[in-house]
Amino acid sequence: MLKEYTRPLEEPIEDDVNVFSLLEDRVERLPDDSLIEYKNHDGSWGSFDATHFKSKVTELAKGLIAKGIMPGDAVSILSRNRWEWTALDLAILSIGAVCVPLYETNSPSQVKRVLNDSHVVMIFVEDDDQREKLDLVRSQCAYLNDVYVITRGALGTIAAYGKGVSDAEFAERAEGVNGGDLATIVYTSGSMSSPKGIELSHSNIVFTVKSGIQAVPEICLGDGRRLLLFLPLGHAFARCLQFFAIGTDLTLGISSSLKTLLQDMQSFKPTFFLAVPRVFEKIYNAASQKAGSGTRGHVFLDAARVARQASVLRQKGEEASLSFKARYAFYKTAVYEDILDVMGGRVQYAISGGAPLDLDVARFFDGIGLPVLEGYGLTETMGPIAVNPVKGYRIGSIGQPMPGVSMGVDEEGELCVKSPSVCLGYHNHPELTHSQVVDGWLHTGDLGRIDDDGFVTLTGRKKEIIITAGGKNVSPSILESAVLSSPVISQCLVIGDRRPFISALITLDLDATNNWLHNQGAEPVADLKEARANPIVVTEVERAVDAANMLVSQAESIRRFEILDEDFTQEEGLLTPSFKPRRAEIVKRYAELIDRSIYAGRKGA
Repeated sequence: MLKEYTRPLEEPIEDDVNVFSLLEDRVERLPDDSLIEYKNHDGSWGSFDATHFKSKVTELAKGLIAKGIMPGDAVSILSRNRWEWTALDLAILSIGAVCVPLYETNSPSQVKRVLNDSHVVMIFVEDDDQREKLDLVRSQCAYLNDVYVITRGALGTIAAYGKGVSDAEFAERAEGVNGGDLATIVYTSGSMSSPKGIELSHSNIVFTVKSGIQAVPEICLGDGRRLLLFLPLGHAFARCLQFFAIGTDLTLGISSSLKTLLQDMQSFKPTFFLAVPRVFEKIYNAASQKAGSGTRGHVFLDAARVARQASVLRQKGEEASLSFKARYAFYKTAVYEDILDVMGGRVQYAISGGAPLDLDVARFFDGIGLPVLEGYGLTETMGPIAVNPVKGYRIGSIGQPMPGVSMGVDEEGELCVKSPSVCLGYHNHPELTHSQVVDGWLHTGDLGRIDDDGFVTLTGRKKEIIITAGGKNVSPSILESAVLSSPVISQCLVIGDRRPFISALITLDLDATNNWLHNQGAEPVADLKEARANPIVVTEVERAVDAANMLVSQAESIRRFEILDEDFTQEEGLLTPSFKPRRAEIVKRYAELIDRSIYAGRKGA
């Protein structure tokens, strides 16, 4: 490594501990505190205390034993977020079986591939729609025996089977699960290639949880700590936070839809939440749209400028002038507190991961009193390996390695990580394991740098680097995140590999576009086809692209762009479950448009 940094553990973390022990320890520490909260059909929140939830998990685990599930057997969950997901996950792991999560948006062919690749013998699907999806490929799933539908009483059925299994038999199975045992196979979301199964052990998961406690104790320890989880539990980062909540003092609120995010935040009142950058951008844009374009709109824009200035001053450690403090105090009451109230009024911290967060958005939230602590993680490490500290965080960086983790930069500028959280390997791909984990260092595929204080900054994606026909290396993430700051834009994909110049495919958010048009005093549009042709919308997109181009050199700038009349969706295989564009699939889908409308007559070398 050209440079490396290790953050030492504050206290040792035992390496032979299983995941179920996190729930057992929670029951011993806080038996009657609310552990899991979930939405009822009427919109109210139901709750399980730690003792009750453990009894639910134990009932399910006994049922799995009764159904013949043995250590090492693979059991899958195909569902949106719900408390049953978490209960089944812990029950499966508690008896030494292997949990294989699926995304609710997976196609039948993707479901078949995962079930066959990991030899799944039992699956829990959420509802009849997911059951119908499975039925299309069930005859081709060679190892699958049992299928249970959660909304049709699956958990009650499994618990009934377990009534004949004694506490002693369950305890023997639970105590026989070791830290090094395989706990889960998580399939990558495949933004750059076909999904691969990542094998993670119990100790991988437990280390990440306990290292996280040492990294950010202010977030997870103490009375009244509440985490709202809405990213899909099939995603490693979200699932890690599920275990993190169980292993700390957090009450875990389970939400299943981004569409109800703000309503859920207002009713659940989190003190902490995790999101991808697009969520923060949408919250900011929603606040801007609500303010409108008149006097209130001008007030919001000035308040946003003051918030960003306050953040910059705080980061530099500089004292603000008395006049600036007065303006800030006014906007704190008039604007900032209202925005925080929209998020429940109690939120103290947020963590952003999955992609770079636009600096202006990060500074805005920091300025209004909500530090967004950027972090970094991989499926191969069961989530986070770096995070900004609560005190001394640095906007624009992904923070420092978590306690017990080493991060390095090799000769090619690639970030590498060495940690007890690094996975056992890639399922059925030993050759990939050997190429990705070299001398204990996992090669992340991301480019970055590490300063003398251990703060890590991402500079690009090794495999995502665009090399133009002129030989210019361009990292698309800087441009993409900047373009996405526009309230009308849903997605941006920068292209230009082996082409004469950089260009972009841009999609619009119809609801946000109409809100923005209304605030501009313009007529709404009926659909995305009309939106892309609207000259006011086109001008706004041009503004966003021009602003992004100011961040890079002329050779790296977006020379041409195409606004599409449809959005990228997970259902069509163009977005990952964490809302990142699948670059190869999008370029393939729009190849004719790219050649005809953007690069016609301009062949690359």
